[in-house]
Amino acid sequence: MKLKIAVLAGDGIGPEIMEQGVAVCDAIAEKFGHEFSYKEALCGACAIEKAGDPFPEETYRACMDADAVLFAAVGDPKYDNDPTAKVRPEQGLLAMRKKLGLFANIRPVATFECLIHKSPLKDELLRGADFIVIRELTGGMYFGEKYQDNDKAYDTDIYTRPEIERILKVAFECAQKRNKHLTVVDKANVLASSRLWRQIAKEMEPQYPDVNTDYMFIDNASMRVLTEPTFFDVIVTENTFGDILTDETSCITGSMGLQPSSSLGEHTPLFEPVHGSWPQAAGKNIANPVAQILSAAMLFEHFGLSEEGALIREAVNASLDQNVRTPEIQVEGGKQYGTREVGAWIANYIKNK
Repeated sequence: MKLKIAVLAGDGIGPEIMEQGVAVCDAIAEKFGHEFSYKEALCGACAIEKAGDPFPEETYRACMDADAVLFAAVGDPKYDNDPTAKVRPEQGLLAMRKKLGLFANIRPVATFECLIHKSPLKDELLRGADFIVIRELTGGMYFGEKYQDNDKAYDTDIYTRPEIERILKVAFECAQKRNKHLTVVDKANVLASSRLWRQIAKEMEPQYPDVNTDYMFIDNASMRVLTEPTFFDVIVTENTFGDILTDETSCITGSMGLQPSSSLGEHTPLFEPVHGSWPQAAGKNIANPVAQILSAAMLFEHFGLSEEGALIREAVNASLDQNVRTPEIQVEGGKQYGTREVGAWIANYIKNK
């Protein structure tokens, strides 16, 4: 298969982990006889510095011309620590989602047996946890009307029926392919936007009679993903709640450096790790590349290359089982591996399998 992949490394640790993600893609191409071409493009703080725009037109064109986007992370303390900054790296990520119509963010959450001890949760709570969080990505407060002065600020949490219906359709269909259990997470006891979410979900339920649908307030859901993670199969929620909830689930996997995601919608699909740019670690060769590598696996699986995706997952599992790990998940006294070493080990496993 031939694939054109837009590569957006972004900021902080982004270039380091992206290098390993591309190396794994190349290993898959060599192993299976595929042809992948890459187009690098700017996004985030680096794009602001070089082009004055966190998501330049040239980057948008590169994404639209590609079959898929492999993205790393954006963010820089220079902008985080300046509340008056008018242009921010994260605006590039929001612009990319909006312009590409990426309304459905798919984030799988599962445990690795050899890493259960790295989670702050009890082993007996974690074993068997395996669910997917589907986050609406182009609506809500992140994109609603905004205002700020020295005394007042607001962000409008606005959703329309078509926006809610299309993300719920993705969620119901995902549940049908799994264990037929969908949990709709909202705050319908307080927020009008959540009440519309729940109303529409209730209207759509009869179209999916094989799916067991339940409803949960975000505060309760935030507690139960940590105290009863095996309860969940598919969770669907709005943008802000989904952002917070999916970072919280890193407590289940043991590290945010292990969680990949895909963002799907109207145009080019995008695949990215769920973590941020971790600028404090940039250039130190300590960032975990596994989430970036597993995002590449999701990319291949999206295009029907299930064997390729499975081999990447096998290689990742083998690296973890053999303690080829970056420092934050390494066993006590274990050999120290950096970003490059972990990525090279996984790529070599694929080539030699």
